[in-house]
Amino acid sequence: MLFRFGSFNFDPNAFSGFQPGAAPPPRKPGKPKKARKPIRSPFARVLINLLVTLVVGGVYFYVVLPPLNPQAPEFYSFLALLLILYCISALITSGFQAQTGKDYFAFVRRSCKIPFFLILAILAVCLVGGILSWQVLRAASYQRLLPVEDGDFASEVAEVSYDQIPMLDEASAMRLGDRKLGELADMVSQFEVADNYTQINYQGRPVRVTPLVYGDIIKWFNNRSAGLPAYIVIDMVTQNVDVVRLDEGMKYTTAEHFSRNLYRHLRFHYPTTMFAEPVFEINEEGVPYWICPKIVKTIGLFGGTDIRGAVLVNAITGESSYYEEVPAWVDRLYDADLIVQQYDYYGMYQNGWLNSIFGQRDVTVTTEGYNYIVIGDDVYMYTGVTSVGGDQSNVGFLLVNQRTKETKYYPCAGAKEYSAMSSAQGQVQHLNYTATFPLLLNIGGEPTYFMSLKDAAGLVKMYAMVNVQQYQIVATGATVLECEEAYRQMLATNHLIDDSQLPAAGTQEVRGAIADIRAAVLEGNSYYYLSLRADPEQYYAVNAAEYPLAVILDAGDRVVITVPAQEEAEILTGCGVKRS
Repeated sequence: MLFRFGSFNFDPNAFSGFQPGAAPPPRKPGKPKKARKPIRSPFARVLINLLVTLVVGGVYFYVVLPPLNPQAPEFYSFLALLLILYCISALITSGFQAQTGKDYFAFVRRSCKIPFFLILAILAVCLVGGILSWQVLRAASYQRLLPVEDGDFASEVAEVSYDQIPMLDEASAMRLGDRKLGELADMVSQFEVADNYTQINYQGRPVRVTPLVYGDIIKWFNNRSAGLPAYIVIDMVTQNVDVVRLDEGMKYTTAEHFSRNLYRHLRFHYPTTMFAEPVFEINEEGVPYWICPKIVKTIGLFGGTDIRGAVLVNAITGESSYYEEVPAWVDRLYDADLIVQQYDYYGMYQNGWLNSIFGQRDVTVTTEGYNYIVIGDDVYMYTGVTSVGGDQSNVGFLLVNQRTKETKYYPCAGAKEYSAMSSAQGQVQHLNYTATFPLLLNIGGEPTYFMSLKDAAGLVKMYAMVNVQQYQIVATGATVLECEEAYRQMLATNHLIDDSQLPAAGTQEVRGAIADIRAAVLEGNSYYYLSLRADPEQYYAVNAAEYPLAVILDAGDRVVITVPAQEEAEILTGCGVKRS
């Protein structure tokens, strides 16, 4: 059919696309694939295949750093990668070409028998190892990972001195550290503060420590020969920030590259050891170290993660040693998340795996957060324990020594931490303060949540104490002393403590460790002047005739000082003293 449009004739049959069922035009024949030439010598082929595998595998090992340990899943991934690399190289050097995936599979099975069967063996080992580590079959073993003892809170947990109570959370410490570095013109342009603020007990004080890191790769190149020049120490009580400058810089850190990178330094010296995330600490002399916990698997092949000692790496020299029992100054061996995981196994599998899913009799888990507190010379992790039903009450709480993993469970029904935080914020809702995650303290034998109240800028403005069992009992204060006085009065009003536990009328009590002690004779009487670590500028005058204990006190002793409530002088007079 021909259509005419003026002088233009249109024939639709000229377009095959308009003809239903018309066959498409034939394709032009393409270029045939160029055949790969095989390497004729079998020996040369094997040698090249091995060389390619070793080179590429070596680069992978240098970058990824998998442990060469049969209990590490990364080890089997590395082995499988090497075998696959060999097979790919064999395909290329043999000149083999195929049209389908089945052809390649048949070639590997025929010409790479050893790598092929080794890959199958790896898959079998991983499958069997995973089954032997499966929680469904090994619930009892998982439940025993964390030995837990019951304790009595009032008798076992002593009242903490003011100089042992951390007033800052990690976010506030980070803000202070960044601000301090910004004041140092010679450092701020080249370095930044690392984010890993480790809370430790340093010379009897709760502090957070963190190293500096290089600002970027160019600044690393300019400063790597001298290393990182300092680390930061933040006093969690006084909020003082010190930048500790080193005579010789730290050359082995997580901020380094190539051989001085901490992870690479560890892997090359301990190729078979599995490590948890390294933790930055300083010893009592202020020497910076990396604490690198050694991971072991205790259930089947891959299950039951636990810690067995640690490698301590000197951040300045790179010298390292493994300790199955770490020195007493080490505070962070067991990570808080690992402890939480192990207790959750303990609480969930009390009556087997099936009970943890169906019925859930006596099943407990940890609450949503945790915090740290110094007790004696060690740092303890605190977290609450609640029933698996998800109610808003705790059934108890844990205190876990992070160096030894000694774990005590204290039964105590009461409010969850976030409920206590809301209760404290409700007391100052007109100020819009936010509460930090609480610490657990013993105040007059009563388990008590203690928390700081921060303003919108993240600065600590007030403090709050909330009774765990009766969280409607809430006290706040501009200082810890003021807060505790108000809290003790509320406890006495609610008949939770005796009036004998309150300071005498017109007095208040100050607790802490002695920072300085001096003696003087005035008008024939001996006086001792004490200052505490929490406030080293304030001195308290004690008459030795009235309080003979003052004669035998030394710096570092923990004391309770009775202070006249109205005294405001630089040296408070008429004070009494007793051991804490």
